[in-house]
Amino acid sequence: MEIAVLDLNGKETGRKVNLSDAVYAIEPNDHAVYLDVKQYLANQRQGTHKAKERAEIVGSTRKIKKQKGTGTARAGSIKNPLFKGGGRVFGPRPRSYSQKLNKNVKRLARKSALTLKAKSESIIVIEDFNFDAPKTKNFINVLKALGLDSKKSLFVLGDSNNNVYLSSRNLKTSEVLTSSELSTYKIVHANSVVLFEGALEGIESNLSK
Repeated sequence: MEIAVLDLNGKETGRKVNLSDAVYAIEPNDHAVYLDVKQYLANQRQGTHKAKERAEIVGSTRKIKKQKGTGTARAGSIKNPLFKGGGRVFGPRPRSYSQKLNKNVKRLARKSALTLKAKSESIIVIEDFNFDAPKTKNFINVLKALGLDSKKSLFVLGDSNNNVYLSSRNLKTSEVLTSSELSTYKIVHANSVVLFEGALEGIESNLSK
C-alpha cells in the first residue's frame, strides 16, 4: 500500500512510502480491538473507592429501642444500615481493575485498528520535523496545514521529540507519542493518525513479529 509523504505545510513532497500489508491491510478483528480497548480503560481505574460498613462506623452499640411493641421494625444499634449515618451494605472496597491480555491479541488489535484507519483513509504520513523551541502556535499551524485543526488527531513519532511534544501538550484534540507508546485505544480514539516517516519502521518491526 503506497501513500504520499507530506511536508510540514501539508504539501506533497513527491515521495511515497510503502506501508506493509502485514500491518495496514490485514483482515480486521473487531473482537481483539474491543478486548484491548477494554483492558486499556480498565487499567486506568485506580480502584481506591471505599465506603464504611457497619463494623467500621463509630457510634454506640446499645439497642436503641425495645424489641417488641413499638409497631415498627426491630433495630439493634444506631449503626444499622437502614438509618442515616449507618454503615453501607456491600459497599465498594479497594480493588484492582487491571486485566491481562495475551501479547498476540494486543498485537492483532493494533494491526486491526491501523487497518481500519487505512481503509477509511485516515492515515497521513509526514516527513520528520522539529521546532526550534516549544510553541503551541507552531503546532496549530501544522494542524491547519493538514486540515486537522477541528479533528481529534494522533501524531506518532519515531523517537521522542520534546519540542514537538511540548508544543502539542495544551491542545485537547491532539496527542503526540512515540511508536513504542502506540496503543489500540489511542488509534481508535483519534479521527486521524499522523505517522512521522521515522516511526514507520518502528511500528512495523513491533507489529510484524
